Amino acid sequence: MRVIAIMGSYRKGQTIDTLVDRAIEGVRGARPDAQIDKIVLTDRHIEYCRNCGACRRDDPEKSIARCVVDDDMQQILPALCEADAYIFGAPIFEGTVNALTKTFLERICWTLARAGRWPIKGCPEPRRSEKKRAVAILSTGIIVPFFRRFCDDATSLLRNTAGDSLNARWVGSLYAGGIEKVGIERYLSRAERLGERLVR
Repeated sequence: MRVIAIMGSYRKGQTIDTLVDRAIEGVRGARPDAQIDKIVLTDRHIEYCRNCGACRRDDPEKSIARCVVDDDMQQILPALCEADAYIFGAPIFEGTVNALTKTFLERICWTLARAGRWPIKGCPEPRRSEKKRAVAILSTGIIVPFFRRFCDDATSLLRNTAGDSLNARWVGSLYAGGIEKVGIERYLSRAERLGERLVR
């Protein structure tokens, strides 16, 4: 089994990075044979989508559509295709994922999806038929979990993108809320259990 962890925080060694690493530990504990790759988005050169439409108009039978932007996504996309499971980690800014993670998600939408027919003709559906799995870890400094439903559009964005572009079934998510008030410790074991669930 191959697992790819996407670490979308701007800050290494902080909340998201730490919780993603704990989820990776959970994967290793449940599946010692798993091959795990961690992609730290700040270490990669990823440009904005240009909305040129080249990927959306490309041959729907290709597993990866052509992208005109020549950056590190050219290496990341094949790795995503080869993976069996995904861990997404991102902070929540203004109710959704931060700009770095959003840029990444926009770049995988039509390169790994094609225009489908359901529920609305033209919406993205996965280019590949292999079934995958995905989880997400999200954090906020201020908003505690009780208020998550009022200010968390990030989870649905990640869940929908995982399904539409990666053909990944949503296994679950961890919302590490109110970090500035309660700290990270209470979320460490939850992140590890989430990693275990991903590969079981």
